Amino acid sequence: MLFSLFMFTWFAGSIFYVFKLRGDARYVSFTQYLRKSWPIFAPFNSILYLFTRKQAQGAYSDPAQYKNLHLIKENYSTILDEAKALFDNGNFCQTNEPGSPGYYDVGFRTFFKYGWSKFYLNWYGYQHESAKRLCPKTQAILAQIPEVKGAMFSILPPRSQLTIHSDPLACSLRYHFGLMVPNSPDCFINVDNKAKHWLNGEGFVFDETFPHFVRNDTDEHRLILMCDVERPMSWPGRLFNYFYGFLVRTTVVPNTAEDKIGKASALFAKVSPLLADGKALKKTNPPLYKLIKYSLNTGLLLAFFFIIFAIYELIVAIL
Repeated sequence: MLFSLFMFTWFAGSIFYVFKLRGDARYVSFTQYLRKSWPIFAPFNSILYLFTRKQAQGAYSDPAQYKNLHLIKENYSTILDEAKALFDNGNFCQTNEPGSPGYYDVGFRTFFKYGWSKFYLNWYGYQHESAKRLCPKTQAILAQIPEVKGAMFSILPPRSQLTIHSDPLACSLRYHFGLMVPNSPDCFINVDNKAKHWLNGEGFVFDETFPHFVRNDTDEHRLILMCDVERPMSWPGRLFNYFYGFLVRTTVVPNTAEDKIGKASALFAKVSPLLADGKALKKTNPPLYKLIKYSLNTGLLLAFFFIIFAIYELIVAIL
């Protein structure tokens, strides 16, 4: 009984902490928080926040704390050449075309409507076959940087934006490295009410679980290398994160049919077309459309929850 009370208090308190107390930026309402963040993960993320080392607790942290990230800067021209070849050949567009293997991306799907697109290089232990074929030099460079857990090229078109949101899982921090960017304050990211703009050949690290948004108010594309890098933590947090990371591994998204797909992404690929078909109901029968939409979204959340609960049970059994 006491344990159940503790768990309820931890869950409720974590959600309140993330919504009302963590950092400086605030969602305008709890409804926006529900839509733009992932409260279901707040209790688990808060464990990682608790054990995150002081130098990595803010919105931004120093890339120098990672001893191998300098290899990305030192190989800027090589990485740029492969990323630009993808851009020139239309590979980015192919990964977010409806029905393509890369379209059903549960983590980044909402960005497609803004023209944002990506090309995965690796993701938490999986090396994309398409990237081996098209970006072999970049993959070889990243293989020398064990701090990088996942990587992709990302592009944002001119006069576009990504609205305020928080990423769901605190397993890592995020590293952005400018490849072909406007080099202007008019193309920027704002994390926890603190803005930075990208520069060619330069990078910065931030915590993507803080509320953040992106704007490109220039007439140029923003092409960057985006990496998930290891969250600096003391050992209890690293132990928890080892098991928590299994959830991220289920979200592997293919670029092309030659790449594998994670279990969570495969589930999303199956239910997503149902949502698309159901949108026809939005005009003719809005209540039924909402029922289908929220039922499917709830099903996805429950699937994530059961995976997390299984990880939690495993940790309790070990300890």
